[in-house]
Amino acid sequence: MSFPDRLAGVARLTEAHLMQVLAARPDVPVVQAMAYAARGGKRLRAFLVVESAALHGIGDGAALPVAAAVEALHAYSLVHDDLPCMDDDDLRRGVPTVHVKWDEATAVLAGDALQTLAFELLTDPVIGPAERRVALVAGLARASGAEGMVLGQALDIAAETAGRPLTLDEITALQGAKTGALIRFSAEAGALIAGADPSRLAAYA
Repeated sequence: MSFPDRLAGVARLTEAHLMQVLAARPDVPVVQAMAYAARGGKRLRAFLVVESAALHGIGDGAALPVAAAVEALHAYSLVHDDLPCMDDDDLRRGVPTVHVKWDEATAVLAGDALQTLAFELLTDPVIGPAERRVALVAGLARASGAEGMVLGQALDIAAETAGRPLTLDEITALQGAKTGALIRFSAEAGALIAGADPSRLAAYA
């Protein structure tokens, strides 16, 4: 199978998993907004999860909840990044952003719920033993919080008001946190599912 075909296949499987989970929630505006925000995209992070799992002999069945968790987390970050208090974007992937289609409060709550959904997905027993699921929860928390993605967004906002160009080291630190931390977790995830050493995949990421 070619890379584009496999990437597209993982994207379809991951989106189907997310939509199935969300379909079990109440049909209310905040859940509708969650599903809206979680649709589309290349799903590169999900692909890294699934393929790193395959390297360790882990099939798609165990890897998909983790892939879906990463994509739910990523979707939350985009919803919040698009808000007027952040990047103030009206379009995302060619369609209105969540706060434009609904309102700011719904966008904040949908993002919050996508974030918590990510950690719920990592508790699925199909992934494997409890200690491995705990390792995934801890890894995603570090990658997405004040040591990772949130830190990167804070650095990005600070850079806009700094009044000077960032140095290369500052840009590298910003991007390594805002974008790189979640990509690194995605690459490491297969090893964590398998209970293996993730250091080589971390270096690759």
